Amino acid sequence: MRKFGTAAILAGGKSTRMGFDKQLLKINEKKLIDKLVSKLSVEFEEIIVVTNSPEYYLDFNFKVVKDIIVGKGPLSGIHAGLKESNSQFVYFIACDMPNINLKYIRYMKYKIRDLDIDIKACVTRFGVNIEPFNGFYSKDIVLDIEDYLAQGKRSLNQLIKQLQTYYVEEEEARMFSPNWDMFLNLNTKEDLEYFLKDNCNIS
Repeated sequence: MRKFGTAAILAGGKSTRMGFDKQLLKINEKKLIDKLVSKLSVEFEEIIVVTNSPEYYLDFNFKVVKDIIVGKGPLSGIHAGLKESNSQFVYFIACDMPNINLKYIRYMKYKIRDLDIDIKACVTRFGVNIEPFNGFYSKDIVLDIEDYLAQGKRSLNQLIKQLQTYYVEEEEARMFSPNWDMFLNLNTKEDLEYFLKDNCNIS
């Protein structure tokens, strides 16, 4: 049976469009990353934050790691998270994704837990597009990532398409998130303002 005890939050990126480091995003005066850790801790035994600014997390009691292969975008973070994980499968989310859907996470676990085929990832698909986060990746792809990056490639979506990936289709996913908000990214200050306006009572 596959093990799913780890969640990793990717807190890298240049945050160019936001204008400040998105690791410092706050929702009602509380850091968003603290909220993510709190909610993920309900479902996962191990929480990993992948960041190149570990000084932000000196007082935290979860695992904080840096990129091993630096400067290669999200694949750098996924690689580091998988290398440091104690589980075969790791759930990945970005630090600017405020809406964690635990029911959907449990659904993904259920869908792939006992599959007979050698699954390397589980992500959501809509049409020809892929949602690479709010998904699971196997430690078995560490070498795939290293080989892929060594070829000068960086596209996470293209790598996913090359792997033995289990896709949850849009129709299934919308049963858990009809408005697709579990895939929302806060990329700009405008995104943040709209989110806060629509979620003024969020705790």
